[in-house]
Amino acid sequence: QASRLVELPYSSFDDDDDDDDTAKQDSGVWYPDPPKLSPFSRCVHYLAFLWNLLFLLLGLLILAVGVWGLLTKSSLPGGDRGVPLGSDPMLLFVLAGLVASAVSLAGCLGTLRASPCLLRFFLGALLVFGGLELLGGLLLLLLRRRLRDALRDLLLLCLLRYQEDPDLQFLVDEVQRSLQCCGLESYRDWESNLYFNCSSPGVQACGVPASCCRQPLQGGSVPNAQCGFGALALGPAAAAALLHTGGCGAAMAAGLRGQAGAIAAGAVTLLLLEAVGALMALRVLGDITAGRVWQ
Repeated sequence: QASRLVELPYSSFDDDDDDDDTAKQDSGVWYPDPPKLSPFSRCVHYLAFLWNLLFLLLGLLILAVGVWGLLTKSSLPGGDRGVPLGSDPMLLFVLAGLVASAVSLAGCLGTLRASPCLLRFFLGALLVFGGLELLGGLLLLLLRRRLRDALRDLLLLCLLRYQEDPDLQFLVDEVQRSLQCCGLESYRDWESNLYFNCSSPGVQACGVPASCCRQPLQGGSVPNAQCGFGALALGPAAAAALLHTGGCGAAMAAGLRGQAGAIAAGAVTLLLLEAVGALMALRVLGDITAGRVWQ
């Protein structure tokens, strides 16, 4: 029995496909698969994002505290008080919060959006911060005497402006209360204050702040804001029975010497955190660069 052959219709596309396949095989070009991130790299990406997110929230918190302080004292333009905005200590919180938030946001977006530009900005900012911290530490060691004199002048300025700025008043009261001291060298330093000077016509004349008193609470529960009134007119023995007569300059110096280890540990911890953030950003930037080179 004769077999029957079926002739299939001819198409030019078949030849084209065969030619393409043959060209691909003859060319010898190998198209590799895109590189995939290792589990370690993925973990570093997640940790870098969380690290920056944590510092972003911390920066926003510092910024909120600074803005709240400015609004509370009405130091912003249009406020009721006449405190200059440029000399307000709460402005430091605002600036620190803005810088920390901006740098951390760049790190977050750079990690999330795989942006080399943002990651390089983040690394540059960390490098600047680390350099400034190291420079500050060296200056603190080399210029200890000048810094001690500058701190003394700052404390004296706080005594003179005690009633003018609520932030300085709060700071001075906390220092005197926690260190159990009064004035810079002694409680007599409050005579340099315009309101506490004995020649002042006000009710605070010849007085000191209530934070100088040994027992500022009347009856153990109610603060007595007038416990230091007239203390400068008393003799040394009577004043010592009522006030902490020692100055805060020596007490602060002794406290800083005692906490030198804790301060150094805090500075080293901050540098290590910045170094960890920089290393994670470098790893993320390396992964992004490798992927773009492949493309």
